[in-house]
Amino acid sequence: MSGQELVKQQRGHKACLELTCDQSALLDQQASAAITIWNCLHAYWTHFPGRRPTLAQADQAIRQARTDFPFLAALPAQAAQAVLKTYRQAWENFFNPDHPAKRPTFKSKKNRPRLAVDVPQVRNMRIVRLSAKWGQLTLPMVGRVRFRWTRNLPGVGKNSPAGKVTGARLVKDAFGWSIVFRTETLVEPAAPHQGEPVGIDRGITVAVALSDGTMREHGPWLTDGEAEHLRRLEKKSARQRAARPSKTRPSGREQRTYDQIARLRAKAKRRAVDWQHQTTTELAGTFSVVVVEDLKVTNMVRSATGTVENPGVNVAQKAGLNRSIAGQAWGRTVTLLEYKTSDRGGHVVKVPARGTSQTCHQCGHRDPAARDRNRYACANPACGWVGHADTNAAINIENAVGMPVSGRGDLGAARSVKRQPPRAA
Repeated sequence: MSGQELVKQQRGHKACLELTCDQSALLDQQASAAITIWNCLHAYWTHFPGRRPTLAQADQAIRQARTDFPFLAALPAQAAQAVLKTYRQAWENFFNPDHPAKRPTFKSKKNRPRLAVDVPQVRNMRIVRLSAKWGQLTLPMVGRVRFRWTRNLPGVGKNSPAGKVTGARLVKDAFGWSIVFRTETLVEPAAPHQGEPVGIDRGITVAVALSDGTMREHGPWLTDGEAEHLRRLEKKSARQRAARPSKTRPSGREQRTYDQIARLRAKAKRRAVDWQHQTTTELAGTFSVVVVEDLKVTNMVRSATGTVENPGVNVAQKAGLNRSIAGQAWGRTVTLLEYKTSDRGGHVVKVPARGTSQTCHQCGHRDPAARDRNRYACANPACGWVGHADTNAAINIENAVGMPVSGRGDLGAARSVKRQPPRAA
């Protein structure tokens, strides 16, 4: 120990659960009850006469609902209290002008909300490690359950790091139920990172382009066979949906088709997240400061359909662009970089995005026509720089660090970054 004051580090760790059919059905009932309690809270909260109800009044309403509707008793009482806290936090986020959260609404089955159950207290979970690959814990009203052991949990076992598990959340995706542990450890503050700063440009053709001239690319998330299988399943689901009478529920066969589509898409997302984790870990370990554009991704992927009076133009092309942007998950890349660079003594700086792809980094001349797909050719006769457009944009992003719009990380401990002179590619 160096004598420095330790700081708390909170992280999450996801592990797959091994459930029986009965245990999976119980968790499905608990998740459905949690959604129903959320909807009941929303109705009670929005139609309460006068001012908003207090937490005590909302808690009493939940207790009364669990008494009046026996199926809500499938959800443990602590998990029901967690729904109340989550709902209250959703309103606080909505009224926070700096938070992008939208107004809380009803959770409809038509929108297929994600099934989840909170486990706020861990003292009765009795987490133990069974072998090198398996662990075991106790879930309320479900019993003992095995889970995949892929990382040591703090405070569990002999060789585990110092700390504790503060809570957990059960989530369900296309592959079944998983558990997300909330962990807390005490670590020493990270020493200032000694690496060089770098600017990165997030794109579609090139996933991540760096200002040092290198790039981080990936192939398709699905193989050719998987992509063809997904295409056939989507066509099959369209035929089944067209043949089904309106306002009727999908048949078992149609639902199985939807489940197969969901599994393939979830597989693609897992591969994308894995690539992003590996790439951001490498960048955070190499560079001290990562400069990115402050992109408003939500505004960028808005539909171009328009209205009946003012219909949109190039709607199909814009929809394809929106799918490509969503597939790259630009926001998740920055989120991963923020906490990983902070853990290693660096930080992320966000700069304005205006003009970075249209300006020559050599002479500063700006011309929208200078970029032609992936090629940038400066229109200034005195310059004439030619190179990869994404590399040019990444250098402009790094050079714009003198006018950041926001930053996150240990700005005082990390080496300060000033505007860098234009570099040649």
